[in-house]
Amino acid sequence: MIIRFAQASDSFALSALLAELGYEGTESFIDDRLEQLINDRMERLLIAEEGKTILGFLSLHFIPQLALQGDFARISYFCIAEGERSKGTGHQLLQYAEKLAQEHGCDRMEVHCNEHRIKGNAFYRREGYREAPCYLIKLLSGRA
Repeated sequence: MIIRFAQASDSFALSALLAELGYEGTESFIDDRLEQLINDRMERLLIAEEGKTILGFLSLHFIPQLALQGDFARISYFCIAEGERSKGTGHQLLQYAEKLAQEHGCDRMEVHCNEHRIKGNAFYRREGYREAPCYLIKLLSGRA
């Protein structure tokens, strides 16, 4: 398995993985969004690949802090293909992301994982992440 940065040609596979997470219908905008993320210097979209098969991806954002010396990194999307879970791919991808975050000057990582994603939350706990409650959200549109 290799871990690499995303390319424009990954859009179909990423759209399929997003559907596994419950995000249907990304095909209409995935190309534009992928291009935006690839060109954002504060973002790393990581791909886990075996041969020509994409096993999973992780979207990592670097967030500078004004009042603290170290920055932090946020995982916004992370998916390993259904048939590839529990084989170590997620662990390797997460370790790679954590290393990139440290190289970028981050001293902590955060991830928001909905409570209904039982296996996802268990995975993060096994990887050393702990709950830090108080996540507030305000929708700026009528969409959920």
